[in-house]
Amino acid sequence: MNHIPLPPTPRGLFRRAARLVAVCLLALAAAAPAHGGDRRWEPYFDDLAAMDDASGTDWAEAYDMLCELEDNPVNINAATREELERLPFLSDAQVSDILEYICRHGPMASPAELQLITSLDYTRRHLLQCFTVAGPGPEGARPTAAETLRRGRHELVATLRAPLYDRAGDRNGYLGYKYKHWLRYTFTSGDILRAGFAASQDGGEPFFAAGNTLGYDFYSFYISLNLPGRLESVILGRYTASFGMGLVTNTGFSLGKLSALSTLGRTPAGLRPTASRSTASYLQGAAARVRLGRGMRLSLFASWRPHDATLNKDDGSAATIVTSGYHRTPAEMAKKNNTHSATAGANLSLAAGAFRIGATAAYTHYDRPLRPNTAAPYRRHYPSGSDFANAGVDYSYTSHSFSLRGETAIDRSGNVATVNSATASLGSRFGMAVIHRFYSCRYEAVLADAFSEGGRVQNEHGAYLGLWWQAARRLRLTAYADYARFAWPRYRISRPSAALDGMLTAAYTAPAWRIDARYRLRRRQRDNADKTALTDITDHRLRLALTAGTDESRWQLRTQADASAARSAETSRGLMLSQSATLRLRRLQLYAMAAWFATDDYDSRLYATERGPLYSFQSAAFYGRGLRLALMARADLGRSLMLLLKAGTTKYFDRSAIGSGHRLIDSSAMTDIDAQLRWRF
Repeated sequence: MNHIPLPPTPRGLFRRAARLVAVCLLALAAAAPAHGGDRRWEPYFDDLAAMDDASGTDWAEAYDMLCELEDNPVNINAATREELERLPFLSDAQVSDILEYICRHGPMASPAELQLITSLDYTRRHLLQCFTVAGPGPEGARPTAAETLRRGRHELVATLRAPLYDRAGDRNGYLGYKYKHWLRYTFTSGDILRAGFAASQDGGEPFFAAGNTLGYDFYSFYISLNLPGRLESVILGRYTASFGMGLVTNTGFSLGKLSALSTLGRTPAGLRPTASRSTASYLQGAAARVRLGRGMRLSLFASWRPHDATLNKDDGSAATIVTSGYHRTPAEMAKKNNTHSATAGANLSLAAGAFRIGATAAYTHYDRPLRPNTAAPYRRHYPSGSDFANAGVDYSYTSHSFSLRGETAIDRSGNVATVNSATASLGSRFGMAVIHRFYSCRYEAVLADAFSEGGRVQNEHGAYLGLWWQAARRLRLTAYADYARFAWPRYRISRPSAALDGMLTAAYTAPAWRIDARYRLRRRQRDNADKTALTDITDHRLRLALTAGTDESRWQLRTQADASAARSAETSRGLMLSQSATLRLRRLQLYAMAAWFATDDYDSRLYATERGPLYSFQSAAFYGRGLRLALMARADLGRSLMLLLKAGTTKYFDRSAIGSGHRLIDSSAMTDIDAQLRWRF
């Protein structure tokens, strides 16, 4: 194969790109007014994601949902319980306290009144002010249809990622060019009408060619309407459905175990429209919520959506559902939308004071039967067949200092899954949460996603205990321990096994600075070399971080050290030192990050999150020896336009090439340029 030379001197390209970012935006910002729209919640989200070493789809889904919530804040004075429960950082008791405060004292004049609700700590009060507004109560006059359309706000976002390198597939193998770009349009009129559209193209995918004759590789749209009568809401297009604790249906997301300490593992409830670019989990069709009576609501949903699948050669059945969303090669394009599913479901809920009970049922049919290769024992109980049905009952009881929540579900064969939780708090100084779950190894639910260690609602029996203690006015300690047993073999584990996960965190917050410390221990099991016994793999991770400045400060600096040690037959160690800085001027924001990392191998990899374009969560795992550099600048050009530019490069010191196969980069460095333009009108 003849190799096309890569652009010379990656470090020089990065320096030129960084200068371009800074110079262009400084010039553009000269005539711009004061900026707005800071995502002040991002540092808290980054910390939470970092605690769980986030790099998966769930965190990207959560980030996308929070971006949408910030752009369409909840009117706290008119919010229902279901609307407040969509905020993933609130516990049941905190939701109840907010509703009770408004019921007793009337609508809030401003979000500052949240300080009077004692169950809300500083962090949650701060986050609530990012996602809520104190508007008129529900008795306010509802605008006409014409007024709703006239008062609406439009937003168009265009984003481009340009790599300054070629992968092997870019030269020979990929069907399209190497640039990634996407469009996003939303129309919002208060909390009455929302509409959205997204189109996305990954690098290497064909554009108006091959299997993408309609242009972009991925399209998504929705229309959502909230109504004043018994028919409360209607969604057409793409949406997520999450009820109970996710044992029957949760096509949204589930956050990590640290967040479960405050939310008891519950998922944001109800039906939610989405224009997310993720292809992993969503429904597509129509959904509605109907008020049947006082405290009683019925949610109905129906969906018809495509899936990518790897097919069995003998009978054309689906061996594996593929969720990567990539269609860069002829083999990947052949899998695109080759399988479809039809889904119908309902949830009936009844609330009476502190008690709530609900029932959920869902049925899914695939036009190709699922037939995983069961020769490997760990796949023996993977979902198989064309038809899947599940039904479950969920409940909750909430008081000021104590709450219970749980769900029990069965599948078409009568196999059971159950998860139950309890929380207690002693004033504002101490609290605890307990979660127990049992998921039969034969339980099949293609729409389920619930609290787990193994990543599946199947083959798990575990218990979780979480504690938090406000040890002093500025010092908060948090800890959890989670133990799980798996009765059936798992991937690379040929017999019953167990896993232990524990974490201890400490945060000391002063007016102008903050210190965070974290230690995490994970112990898992894996087959030994000849598969005659299980060996323990122990993973230790330590993080220390110092943050100077607050979210309202002009400067904010964060210095961080991460260390890891993975022990099995041998010990693998890793270290990462990183420094980030944010400068907020009247017309401009600048962000810079540098991270040096050195690990023995992939087992001791370390994770880092960094700022990126709007609606994009950027987290990556680093291993080997190298340096990560990033510089981002954002300018608000008048009241309508926002321009963002970012340059990022990763330089490895221990290799002359990055990746393998079609993703092979014939260089020790890779540099990307991101550009984004947002227009609000």
